[in-house]
Amino acid sequence: MTTVLLHGLGADRRQPLELFTPVVNAVGGPGELVVAPDVRAHGGYLTVGEPTDFEIDRLTAEVADAVRLAQAEAGDERADAAAPLTVIGISMGAALALRLALDEQLPIARAVFVRPSFSDEPLPAHLRAFPVIGQILADAGASGVGEFRERAIFKQVAAVSPAGARGLLAQFTAPDAARRAMRLVEIPRNRAFASEAELAGLASRGIRSLVIGAPRDPVHPLALAERWAGALAAPLEVLPARDDGQAVQTARLRECLARWLQS
Repeated sequence: MTTVLLHGLGADRRQPLELFTPVVNAVGGPGELVVAPDVRAHGGYLTVGEPTDFEIDRLTAEVADAVRLAQAEAGDERADAAAPLTVIGISMGAALALRLALDEQLPIARAVFVRPSFSDEPLPAHLRAFPVIGQILADAGASGVGEFRERAIFKQVAAVSPAGARGLLAQFTAPDAARRAMRLVEIPRNRAFASEAELAGLASRGIRSLVIGAPRDPVHPLALAERWAGALAAPLEVLPARDDGQAVQTARLRECLARWLQS
């Protein structure tokens, strides 16, 4: 079997590997192939390209190609490209996981959507900080972080969640952040789905899903996770808030993921 792990915007493959590999290995055993590709302009995927390269259909096609290549390189003894797989995505990765399943780009049997942040609306209010960061990075580089701290859009997040605010500031210190600033400008303009009716179609294809959210997370609103879960007719697991302790949230995340994968 194969499990695909997809990272969030501005992160890289290490994010889901660190979070989920202990659970996947414990549940799937040593024969499980874990594939965690870097999305365009993230991590080891050095190419940036043009704005159209960040359209969600293109990003998911690149992810699907990376998964198939990893399966081929693993050999028949570890992976069967035709066998159903599990996909687990965080934030942007949840949107990519959803499109992979809806567009049948990979034979997905199970999908886990962690703290979804994309909806049927391009550039929703909770993602508008990212294009602002991207433009500041393009204009001033990492030194523009002070300017961003003074923006109302940052102060609004910081007032609700210091952890969320730190996550936004981390975009300025990400590797090669200025050269890759286009990702922050373009990716939030994507829609994860056209309508709730499209989401509802996932279960009819026999794909089992789980949605995981958390309160007091301005970039990943719990109300949006509730909306995903409702439309998907999927269970919703609510984690403790990051501001109540990242270690506590991580432990709960692993616990509920392991329970669901084993069920």
